[in-house]
Amino acid sequence: MKSPVKYLQYGWLLMAIYCLLGWGSSPLQAQSRKAKSKVEKDTLTRGVEESVFTEGMKFMMMDEPSKAIPQFEKVIQLHPENSAAQFALATAYMKQGKADKALPYATKAVQMDGGSNKYYVLQLAELYVKQKRYTDAEKLYEELIRKSPDNIEYGVELAAIYLFNDKPDKALEAYDQVEKSLGRNDEIVRQKQRIYLKQNKVEKAIEEAEKLVASEPGETDYLLEGAELLLANERTDQAINWLQRALKINAELPQAHVMLADIYRRKGDLQKSKQELDIVLSNPNLESDLKARILSSYIRMTEGKEGDKQSGLKMAQDLVKANPKDAKSQIIYADLLMQQGDKAGARNHYVQAAKLDKSVYEVWGAILQLDGELNQFDSLLVHSEQALEVFPNQGLFWLSNGFAHYAKKNFQESVSSLEEAKRLLSSASNPDMAKYLNGINAQLGDAYNGLGDHKKSDEAYELALKEDPNNEHVLNNYSYFLSLRKEKLPLALQMSERLVERNQSNATYLDTHAWVLYIMKDYTKARQFLEKALQDEKNASGTVIEHYGDVLFQLGEREKAVEQWKKAKQKGETSDRLDKKIATGRIYE
Repeated sequence: MKSPVKYLQYGWLLMAIYCLLGWGSSPLQAQSRKAKSKVEKDTLTRGVEESVFTEGMKFMMMDEPSKAIPQFEKVIQLHPENSAAQFALATAYMKQGKADKALPYATKAVQMDGGSNKYYVLQLAELYVKQKRYTDAEKLYEELIRKSPDNIEYGVELAAIYLFNDKPDKALEAYDQVEKSLGRNDEIVRQKQRIYLKQNKVEKAIEEAEKLVASEPGETDYLLEGAELLLANERTDQAINWLQRALKINAELPQAHVMLADIYRRKGDLQKSKQELDIVLSNPNLESDLKARILSSYIRMTEGKEGDKQSGLKMAQDLVKANPKDAKSQIIYADLLMQQGDKAGARNHYVQAAKLDKSVYEVWGAILQLDGELNQFDSLLVHSEQALEVFPNQGLFWLSNGFAHYAKKNFQESVSSLEEAKRLLSSASNPDMAKYLNGINAQLGDAYNGLGDHKKSDEAYELALKEDPNNEHVLNNYSYFLSLRKEKLPLALQMSERLVERNQSNATYLDTHAWVLYIMKDYTKARQFLEKALQDEKNASGTVIEHYGDVLFQLGEREKAVEQWKKAKQKGETSDRLDKKIATGRIYE
């Protein structure tokens, strides 16, 4: 609940006028020189007070309470009984959030004024509430109401303070008094309902809802609110009755049909549930956008049960057919297809949604993610370029574009996009973006290697490993590329060893480590790791089998080597020298 006291901002101006008017000089009459001198001195003092006070008010208007405080303190020094200065000083401290310092001055202002200035009283009440002295605040408001019984705001504030002070019955009395003056008020009724529900007086809360309905019998919102109240308190049959009452007023009321659909779903009557929702979705007077939102809301309520999912999927499909040019309908259907594991279907409907409305960032993100998961790099390239036309400053879209170019062996374009992704994500304020930088550096290592720029490739890999020393993609590619270049072989061996220690059955990683050993002419160890990689020979790649043949050749087993090379040729993914090796029975480095 918000703080009950709402201090009046215009009190400043009123208070200033009040104080200045109160400081006017009395007319001078003929008197003794001594008396005249005293009057002149008093007049001068009052003039100084007014000047200093005005200076303080100027600082308050400029929202500089720290500068106003010394001015008001000077006024109090000159005139300790000046209640306006006490009030102003208390307000300045309140602006600084220093309620403890403000309280004694606010108290003095009320005491000096005798409680006749309501702004002083309101300020003191606010400070009491801040310090949780609710009983003291109650007394002040009760006195204000006694003096001004028709002031509705005082009654509302007092009720709120009663609630803070754990006096719900007193709060209800205060609200009743306000209603006598104000008449039926929606917010007060709702507040009373909250109190009754907290007291577990559900019937009383329902009575309040009935009063609202009776006050405006044609207002369906009151019936819907009442139905929600009944549902929240497990009065399902009563809720159905209230919803049917609402539908008698407006038979096409979408929210009533949606609530009935959910009630019937909970009861297990899926046929009635679908009938209610069909009424909404088939209503020609409802915009497709609203229908999509209603269906989306219903689907969120029905998450979990397979039958509900299938029903929701069918309704979403029908909605798309009826409204093929509505982007939200396409998105809902795509979301459901994703839940069903239909990635291709989901991607296609997200694409349709993006054609209808290009402005939804999340839709483009879903499209690019699914393109990648489906390994459809042509689509990823096209869609990432389309996404970047709309969102040119989104680093993740540049990352997708760079990855797509790399897959298509467009290494220069890949490097350009990845570097742009890195620039954008490095400057992003979202700390979660930092996690993508490691992947970007890894991909840059691959792309620069494709360009033959080994220096930048190694630098990118080193940056990736600095952030994640166990990045398997980098450990594998970096060590393998170093072995092909026959450079930094001890580093390559160290990385490939770390890789196979953590992945002892991964054929690709075992092959990488074996190839590093091969380049270092440790053929016996290379053979051990390759044979381990070939334990499931049916799934072995042509590259692994060719490497095994190379190792056998180096160990003097030439016939077995040729046999393995021939197997590798059948598998594919081999070196361009394989045919020559098979034909001659020799290796050509």
